[in-house]
Amino acid sequence: MSNLQQVTNARDTRARPLVLVADDDPDTRLLFRTVLEMRGYCVIEAADGEETVGAAERARPDLILMDGSLPRLSGLEAARQIRRSGHIGRVPIVFISGHDGAAFIAQAREAGCDEYFVKPFDLIQLEDVLEKYCFNNARAVAV
Repeated sequence: MSNLQQVTNARDTRARPLVLVADDDPDTRLLFRTVLEMRGYCVIEAADGEETVGAAERARPDLILMDGSLPRLSGLEAARQIRRSGHIGRVPIVFISGHDGAAFIAQAREAGCDEYFVKPFDLIQLEDVLEKYCFNNARAVAV
């Protein structure tokens, strides 16, 4: 499905929280899509950093799951661009990386990421973040 179709479909079902999954590995995107949709979330996907920024601007997701190693624009730079954007600058970003170290975490925080997951991570971590950001944001918008 094209990115434009994903955004259109996401807008049609906006009653459910929308998660943007940004990862260059199609199997990882499929895994996230499957897990998230089984839990009632709408999902859109991006395969590189530039696509991620564009999809975030068009769809205005409730949460972004951002791989650190994206082509064309790194996950860090994509996060920085999203943070500089006026209308999507506050969307929560979960940075997902294979690197576990204070320097990597600090870089992600400086780029504006709200959470940092080290691969492999536990699904309970993901569920906690989804509850924290998606449902709290959805309730705030509805009020």
